[in-house]
Amino acid sequence: MNVCMVSYSFYESDNRVRRYAETLAEEGHEVSALVIGRPGQQRRIRINGVSVHRVQFRSRDERGPFGYLRKLLLFFFRTMWILSRMHLRRPYSIIHVHSVPDFEVFAALVPRLLGARVILDIHDIVPEFYAGKFHVSEKSIAFRTLLLVEKMACAFADHVIISNHLWRDRLISRAVPASRCTAIINYPNSRIFFARARQRREDGEFVLFYPGSLNHHQGLDIAIQAVAMLREKLPGIRLRIVGEGPELPNLLSLANRLKIADLVSISGPIALDQVAERMAEADAGVVPKRADSFGDQAYSTKIMEFMATGVPVIASSTTIDRHYFDSGIVRFFAPGSAEDLAKQIAELAGNPEERAAQTGRALHFVGENIWGLKKREYLSLCSDLARDSRNAEPAIEAPSSNRG
Repeated sequence: MNVCMVSYSFYESDNRVRRYAETLAEEGHEVSALVIGRPGQQRRIRINGVSVHRVQFRSRDERGPFGYLRKLLLFFFRTMWILSRMHLRRPYSIIHVHSVPDFEVFAALVPRLLGARVILDIHDIVPEFYAGKFHVSEKSIAFRTLLLVEKMACAFADHVIISNHLWRDRLISRAVPASRCTAIINYPNSRIFFARARQRREDGEFVLFYPGSLNHHQGLDIAIQAVAMLREKLPGIRLRIVGEGPELPNLLSLANRLKIADLVSISGPIALDQVAERMAEADAGVVPKRADSFGDQAYSTKIMEFMATGVPVIASSTTIDRHYFDSGIVRFFAPGSAEDLAKQIAELAGNPEERAAQTGRALHFVGENIWGLKKREYLSLCSDLARDSRNAEPAIEAPSSNRG
């Protein structure tokens, strides 16, 4: 198959996009990816058998929804042009488009008319994501417009993949038939995230680690407040954050106000391989999401990645994480409560035997839920769609390559 991934994301740090692309490449298929890059990166590079094309470069400097939308539209038109041109040179079997945004799927219009099959992969359910990011009501015109775009995008795609089972139920209720919708959660990549031999810390520190976006719904301000509460009780506590996003100045300001800037470090995003290395150096992972309308059902990839790396996890007791995990493998705290998070951190830090027991149970769980065991469902879906593509008549006839 000739397959193209399309995603408004940084390929190196997007576990979901990389996992699909590199799985197909390992199976011998030709795979390319149209993505964004950071200033100074090469336009084209080959990573683990995947030809990565950085269509445009992005700095996270959006100051509102219109600045964000402008960049999305620019990416949309560029990828539409590239996909159309490349499909005429060598037809794609499948174009796998990743959302956010949902409307990016229409960039595959010309290949779709010429017989390619299109997958829409919804990482974050967009209407709720937008409402949470920009604090708008679900009764607003913007929210209702996004619901319409979601429905049109799902109708255009041959198949829809959604990133968790709760969102699948919601999507089926408003946008797509159950027969054309599959839930595939973000399984950890066992080639990157795996348990390493751990040595007892000699520096007296207890290191909490968080990798990911710096958005309000991620609740990192709650984690910083919890660290401040533990400064005297647990003087070795440290919080290390890796990522970028609009909350960065607020988080730095909060750490300064609470006089714990020396205990909290925030550095920019890094590649997945480096994330795994930093995880392995931590004593515990922290996932402090808020239980708002979006965060409550947004599945966190980080939880299972921590498990696979052999690091115990403290996570907010959201609906989605309670759906997949129990308290034997994840230590939960009340959403939004810095006091309860501080309590759970202190208990875990003071009980190395419990940390080891939780880690052992989590490793057993993740061993039964790794991508290597689950990838056949995705490969089977691609195979079926490619077969349909070969058997289908194109909606319009492709121009002949012969002249004369």
